Amino acid sequence: MNTTKTDSKKNMVATHIFQSVSKYVSKNYAVLIVFASTFLVACVVAFFVTASSETVYSFSVTEFEVGQIADRTIVADKTLSPETDGDIGVVAGEKVIRKGFPITQEAMSKLHRMAETPAYIDYREFANKVLYLMLIVAMAFLLFNPVLSGKSVTVKECILLGVFFVLIYALTGFCSKVTIFSSPYTLPVAIPGAFCVLLVAVMFGQIHGVYFSIVISLGVLNASLANIIPALFVLASGLATTRIVRNIERRIDMVFVSLLLALLHLVFMVTFKIIFNSSFSDALFSLMMISLNGFLSGILALGFLTPLETLLNTASVFRLMELSDLNNPVMRKMLVTASGTYNHSLMVATLAENACRAINANSLLARVGAYYHDLGKLDQSEYFVENQATNDNKHDDINPRLSVAVIKSHVKKGVEKAHQLRLPPEVVEIISEHHGNSLVSYFYNEAKKQDANVSPEEFSYGGNPPSSKESAVVMLADTVEAACRTLENPSVSRLEKFIHELVMSKFDHKQLDKSELSFRDLAVIEDSFVQILAGHYHSRIKYPNQKDPDNTTFSQEQSKE
Repeated sequence: MNTTKTDSKKNMVATHIFQSVSKYVSKNYAVLIVFASTFLVACVVAFFVTASSETVYSFSVTEFEVGQIADRTIVADKTLSPETDGDIGVVAGEKVIRKGFPITQEAMSKLHRMAETPAYIDYREFANKVLYLMLIVAMAFLLFNPVLSGKSVTVKECILLGVFFVLIYALTGFCSKVTIFSSPYTLPVAIPGAFCVLLVAVMFGQIHGVYFSIVISLGVLNASLANIIPALFVLASGLATTRIVRNIERRIDMVFVSLLLALLHLVFMVTFKIIFNSSFSDALFSLMMISLNGFLSGILALGFLTPLETLLNTASVFRLMELSDLNNPVMRKMLVTASGTYNHSLMVATLAENACRAINANSLLARVGAYYHDLGKLDQSEYFVENQATNDNKHDDINPRLSVAVIKSHVKKGVEKAHQLRLPPEVVEIISEHHGNSLVSYFYNEAKKQDANVSPEEFSYGGNPPSSKESAVVMLADTVEAACRTLENPSVSRLEKFIHELVMSKFDHKQLDKSELSFRDLAVIEDSFVQILAGHYHSRIKYPNQKDPDNTTFSQEQSKE
């Protein structure tokens, strides 16, 4: 009986695991295909690199010398006939060198023949590279997981990362065979590590830049036959690049990044030469070229950024700065057709940007998301209270169900307009989530007066609760800014209490569950909101002899002047 229960539990566990794996694969199959494709292409590159390498059974021919006592036995597994009368032939099964015996000139010639001929491929070395690549791809898959990176990696990003990895891996493998780059101190000159990391960090964020630096440094280590110096240089350069671009905001800043990278590359290479006790007698060329590599990395990245940003539709700092320009046609149209929404969006952007900066979230993304969060109100702006110049409310003459349909539709219309404008997915996400699935309480209460059995779902937004800190902050800023307009005598103490109630209301209604905001973050956000709104609603001193413009006497005096 116990055996049956145990088997049943095992079957349930196995079924659960299978279902979880199937669900994950079905959801992320495109990303998995890209990772698998990158692995296969890298294996093809590794095959050609191995085929052109002077290795025998994964040992480099340069490790052997004539007269040296062999520390291993190497047996030829293929017959290589002499191509000319002066060539050395090799017979399958022949012991080319024997462990414990000196290496003869003839044996050395046979080793070179085996290593150099296209017919001989060191499959052991190739197998080592394949296993190593499997580990790199597995590690990359774990690093770019949302748990570690903080966000899901898109298919487009995976493709770009895969192309960059294969490019760096191939250049490292093939350039290491060129005489000018054969030294471990000149090989980094041919590796565009800083260029690729720079693009990744600017377009996808610093975390992804750090992880990609680790991945490509391991790839360089494998492609350069475990030479530690190029790998360490690429790692140091990548990490430095990621840190440098952290606070850039303008494209002209990339020129300064280029100059700083040129200096850092020089410093790194000098440091490695000192650490590994290398001579500086012939280092002038390598130091100049490695410095040039850093400078060109920044300049070329600046040229590639614009087409890549457009192609991949990324929320890079430069793209967000362009979208934050209030003189763009969309914001100008909002100013003219929905001036109340425009001013509301500016205030929400100020609140969200300062709150995100206080909790170390992406303040620029929050600002842009706040600018466009009510994009859907452009079509029927007169149905939203902030755009109603008089007390004539459009909703007074229509059914609450129709009213709530109009109010809810602005989210869907906003998402549609955002896609038409090709706004980055992160901005579109903020637009779609800034109301979550919360209840439109005013019209719900109005409908309950007519029908006590009305369903709350009918009067709730159809979106998802915020899935990022920036999206959640925009939701809170939107709620607080709109609600505080109705607050009488908005003193600091009244603002603190009112804002805390509004934030906790969102928390109680489970609108913040997916946002990863902590209670500490919420407290910091509330303080930030209070500081901004207290300054906005501060009381002003009445000027001497100031008159009421509605006063009849005042109007008459003005007309006489």
